[in-house]
Amino acid sequence: MRRPTWRQRVEYAGFRLASALACALPERAALRFGELLGEAAYRPVRIRRAEVERHLRAAFPERPVAWRRQVARDCYRHLGREGVTVLRLTGIGAEVLARAPIAGFESLERALRAGRGALVVTGHLGNWEIGAAALAAHGVPLDVVARRQANPLFDRALRQARERVGVRVIDQREAPREVLRSLRSGRAVALLGDQDARRAGIFVDFLGMLASTARGPALFALRTGAPIFVGLAVRAAGPGLRYDFRLMEIVAQRTGVLAEDVRRLTAEHVRALERVVREVPGQYFWQHRRWKTRPAQEPRSGRQV
Repeated sequence: MRRPTWRQRVEYAGFRLASALACALPERAALRFGELLGEAAYRPVRIRRAEVERHLRAAFPERPVAWRRQVARDCYRHLGREGVTVLRLTGIGAEVLARAPIAGFESLERALRAGRGALVVTGHLGNWEIGAAALAAHGVPLDVVARRQANPLFDRALRQARERVGVRVIDQREAPREVLRSLRSGRAVALLGDQDARRAGIFVDFLGMLASTARGPALFALRTGAPIFVGLAVRAAGPGLRYDFRLMEIVAQRTGVLAEDVRRLTAEHVRALERVVREVPGQYFWQHRRWKTRPAQEPRSGRQV
């Protein structure tokens, strides 16, 4: 592990304090505490608030300003609440089976029994950590591809928390080799599919705007024959800590031309995510700079981020 700086040690001490408080409080109070933290980030601290409002304006230009402001506020409250939920995740334990029932699980089971492995593409929607824990609790041999955190103390704590719920972590830098190895051994591999992929990505439509998207999930599927699923654990309406976890298999017509098949599969898994984002926009991570990279020859017409 890299030697942490003093600033990172202070950050980690704050994280440990928040974690202890979140775990000590009763569930309802802990979730309310998380919502209040999110409210503070929205107003008065205003962390990335201008970017969130700009992203919502570009994604939903037809919606009134009041609607977009409410969605912005909801996404901060959601982020705070789900952050607290992740801190309490290991305490939930086997309860995650009842709290996050999985629709479409039979299709994933069949794919794994066939021995080809499976790819589960998720996004910054709902609670992706709950989703991974739910799959592991259902007996799925699961690896997740994750980027290392800048703070090595927090990075180690997050990795250990994932491992305690039965999830194995693949460092993003080792993904090209390790994902293929996992799939060929019949495991499921989860990846985030809605991060800005910079110039290495391909541009597909997401919420009416072109977004640079990683080729990885489609390439892995085409090279190994493993099916792709989009998996999203969306917070259920009503009181309490419950999720609707959807697994949707992605099927796209294949032409035999690698570049075209990669584009089609990528567009399809992004489209599946978009449909659910439109259903529950307040559960999306609008703070992420999803449309940061722009096409070299982007036309002036159309929506701008």
